[in-house]
Amino acid sequence: MAVLITGSIATDHLMTFPGRFADSLVAEKLDKVSLSFLVDELEVRRGGVAPNIAFGLGCLGLRPVLVGAVGPDFADYESWLQRHNVDTSGVHMSDSRHTARFVCTTDSEQNQIASFYPGAMSEARNIELKPVVDRVGKADVVLIGANDPGAMLRHTQECRFRGYPFAADPSQQLARMDGDEIIPLIEGATYLFANEYEAALIEQKTGWSSADIAGMVDTRVTTLGPDGARVERRGEAPVTVKVAEEDRKADPTGVGDAFRAGFLAGQAWGVGDERSAQVGALLATYVIETIGTQEYELARTHFLERMARTYGDDAAAEVEPHVSCPRP
Repeated sequence: MAVLITGSIATDHLMTFPGRFADSLVAEKLDKVSLSFLVDELEVRRGGVAPNIAFGLGCLGLRPVLVGAVGPDFADYESWLQRHNVDTSGVHMSDSRHTARFVCTTDSEQNQIASFYPGAMSEARNIELKPVVDRVGKADVVLIGANDPGAMLRHTQECRFRGYPFAADPSQQLARMDGDEIIPLIEGATYLFANEYEAALIEQKTGWSSADIAGMVDTRVTTLGPDGARVERRGEAPVTVKVAEEDRKADPTGVGDAFRAGFLAGQAWGVGDERSAQVGALLATYVIETIGTQEYELARTHFLERMARTYGDDAAAEVEPHVSCPRP
C-alpha cells in the first residue's frame, strides 16, 4: 500500500511548566491576558504532523512518502527520517524561508499553550501530487494533514480530480477556518480523522449534523482521549477500542499523529478497523511515554507483547505477520 502523507513539517520546541495554567488565569480579565511562565525544561525536537505520522508508519515497517515544504535547515531532519524508512522525495525546498516552528508549553495537568510559525510551509501550495505519485507508482491513500490552507485545498482537489483516495485530517487548522473552507476538505474523503472537540467544531462551523458527515465520507475515525477511539464505517456497526495502558505519562504532544500512523498501518495490512484502531492506540501510548513526537523506539517483540496484554492474544497474532520494527 502506497501512503502519501502531506502536512506541516516543523521542529518542536517543547517546554514543561511545573504548575497549573489555571492558577494564573483570572476569569474577569481573560480579555486582557498577559502571562509569562517560568519553565523547567526545554526540548527541541523534530515535529510537524506529516513527519510524525510518516515516522510512525516507517517504524512499523511501511515506507510512506512525505510531501511538504521545508527550508534549507532541513538536512539533518531529512537524514533522520530517511533512516526511519520515510521517502522524502516529495519534499519541496524553499529558497527563502526556514522550516516551520511549533512552540508548546505543557503544565502539570497536561494542558497546553502553543504557537505555530509556518515559515516554508506556505510554499506547500506549490506542490503537485501527480509527479510524486508517478515516481512511487500509485497512491493507495493520500493523508491531507494540517498544512498551509491553500495546500490543503489544492491537494484535496487534486485527489478528487485524479481519483486518489484521501484521508481528511484538518485538525489544528479547523480553528482558523470557517465552514465554507472546511466543507471542500471533507466531502468525498475515504477517511475523516478528528478528535472529539474537532468533530464538534466541524459540525458547528459547517452546520452539518453527525449523520450528514457520515454520509459525506466512507469512514470516520474519532479519537476519544482516555476513552480510546471510535471508527464508524458507512454501512457497518461502529467500533470502539480502549486506550493501551501507559507505563508513564511524559508528554501528550503527537499522540494523535501516532494513532493515525498506527491506524493507517493496520489498513495497509488489511487487518480491519478494530485491529487498525488498536495498533493506533498502542502506538499512541509509546508517544505519551516520551518527551517529543519521534523519540520513541519500537521493538517488535515488546510491541506484540503489549498488543497481547491490552487487546488479547488473537489481536497480537493477527498483526504479528505484518509488524516490522527497527529492533527485534
